[in-house]
Amino acid sequence: MNVTSVEKKEKSTVELVIEVGAEEFEAAVQKVYLKTRSSINVPGFRKGKAPRKIVESMYGAGVFYEDAINEVYPAAYAEAVAQQKLDEVGYPKMEIVSVGKEGFTFKALVSVRPEVKLGAYKGLTAPKDEAKVTEKDVNEELKPYIDRATRLVAVKRKAKKGDTAVIDFEGFMDGKPFEGGKGENYSLELGSGAFVPGFEEQVIGMKAGEEKELNITFPTDYVADLAGKDVIFKVKVNEVKEAVKPELDDEFAKDVSEFETLDALKKDLEDKLVKSREDKAQRDYEEAIIEQLITNMEADIPETMVDVQVDKMMDDFAARISAQGMKMEDYLQMMGMNVDMMRMSARPNADKQVKVELALAAVAEAEKFEITDEEIDAEIARLAEQYKLEVEQVKQAVAGADLAHDLKMKKASDFVFANAKVGKAKKAAAKKTEAKEEVAEEIKPAKKTTAKKAEDGEKKPAAKKTTTKKAEDSEKKPAAKKTTTKKAEDGEKKPAAKKTTT
Repeated sequence: MNVTSVEKKEKSTVELVIEVGAEEFEAAVQKVYLKTRSSINVPGFRKGKAPRKIVESMYGAGVFYEDAINEVYPAAYAEAVAQQKLDEVGYPKMEIVSVGKEGFTFKALVSVRPEVKLGAYKGLTAPKDEAKVTEKDVNEELKPYIDRATRLVAVKRKAKKGDTAVIDFEGFMDGKPFEGGKGENYSLELGSGAFVPGFEEQVIGMKAGEEKELNITFPTDYVADLAGKDVIFKVKVNEVKEAVKPELDDEFAKDVSEFETLDALKKDLEDKLVKSREDKAQRDYEEAIIEQLITNMEADIPETMVDVQVDKMMDDFAARISAQGMKMEDYLQMMGMNVDMMRMSARPNADKQVKVELALAAVAEAEKFEITDEEIDAEIARLAEQYKLEVEQVKQAVAGADLAHDLKMKKASDFVFANAKVGKAKKAAAKKTEAKEEVAEEIKPAKKTTAKKAEDGEKKPAAKKTTTKKAEDSEKKPAAKKTTTKKAEDGEKKPAAKKTTT
């Protein structure tokens, strides 16, 4: 192997022209011949016994060249990169320039770690939300406990909004029952909007034992065979139930929690809300600081460096769902996606992760951070304790160099945060949705996907049909063609259900 040319190109790439000599190439051709001759048929010779010269005379002198090149070039490329001391960070692009008995020459476009101009990384400033919790917030958190303790009690009066009516029903179109339009002893909360428009409104006012025919017109955006059609539902109310909420007192607290008093339960809910909002405020603050850090940085990042990060994210995600007993292809089908769509949705996060890694590595270099053997041993011990493993198992599973890199990145990020300042705080976060938000990773590997909620197994023909919007995931694979697959519609027809999209 001989490197005849080294040329820097744009986007942190270097083009190498690499020659493989006649002797090395001939050895590869002979190796390929010996490996494949058993499958070659030549008239006049037993299968696999034809001499190489005979095979080449029949099929051409270059019959083994392609396989021989594939046999040789990976090692030749690796040797050339090492010889030129290139810090390779992505997938190379190869191009054969010439090939013959004298050997072959190829070009390799190598993606290398870009030079980083760091910019400001000390004294960065970002706002931080104030974690306030109001009495209204606490009462919202208390609602699930109240709902669980609420009882449905049968009443003899007419049904009103908010009651639960236990009904039998059957739908008829042109005097004939239609598929999926029948149910027995179905508990319908009146006013919930669960059934097609006009249905619940006409049940209000009915008593237990009463029967009634409801005139219903299906929405025009409903399933094709029922959209816009006039139908009649025959309904019988078997029972009317009223929701009786519990008395909010110390006995209630004892029944629904481990606390002895209502005040203690509320205090616990308040403390958890404060902690949740403080954690979110800190995450948002740190994210804003990191965003400033990478915005201040200048680096000409090669596309293949991002491709490699996308691959890591895809592999990590596949491993996570595999641990849950699901195959990647099944997940993609469920989400109405393909690999290319998933890769595309993952790319912005992959790009950001690459920038963060480059910026933090530059901070570590600027501050001359080093990781000692003692720090690596301490991290191994921590991981062993966390995952209930032996120290030797962790050492076998995780490379020391990878641990050292991760520790250096953490040391750099801790340094940036320690030297940052909190700016003017934004308006206090007081929304329940923020309070309940799960703790996310500091740097998310990919967009979250929201799987479609499963519908009740039993047909609910008069219930609204809702479709949850599918989020595109975050993670993908590098070299697949982009195709677009249609999102799957809700599987089972529910003809009396209102079709809405949320």
